[in-house]
Amino acid sequence: MLQMNKPMQAGIGKSALLLVLANSHELEEADTRVKESGFSFCLGKTGSMDLQKVVSAIETAAKRNELVNETLYREMHALYHAILEALEGVTRGQIMLGDVMRTVGLRFSIVRGRPYENKAEGEWIAVALYGTIGAPIKGLEHETTGLGINHI
Repeated sequence: MLQMNKPMQAGIGKSALLLVLANSHELEEADTRVKESGFSFCLGKTGSMDLQKVVSAIETAAKRNELVNETLYREMHALYHAILEALEGVTRGQIMLGDVMRTVGLRFSIVRGRPYENKAEGEWIAVALYGTIGAPIKGLEHETTGLGINHI
């Protein structure tokens, strides 16, 4: 018989968004909530007109904070697709920056864990992005956000 898997109270995507959207005075509470959910995470910043630099900064943070094992293809693959999905939100479905004369300044969170009560569902990874996107001229940018979630 098919067993329906009920998500835990705090989803992995919601946790990633809470962290990336938290102001400095809200970060401690968000940090506590995510840790209580049993998730591992890290935070960082990136900005560039070069999409490869944005992806690289997020991948490097995940490796340095031991959220992924870079020697395991499935972990790096899951992270990569979560990053791309989040970037689709940031760039409104056209994953391009410098080629179309736009730049981003982003905060990011990476969250890893088991969002389902049924442990057989395994681990998942979420990448949340929040910041600005726009022409490479100060003051001509606007807010943007993106979220990507993938199973490991």
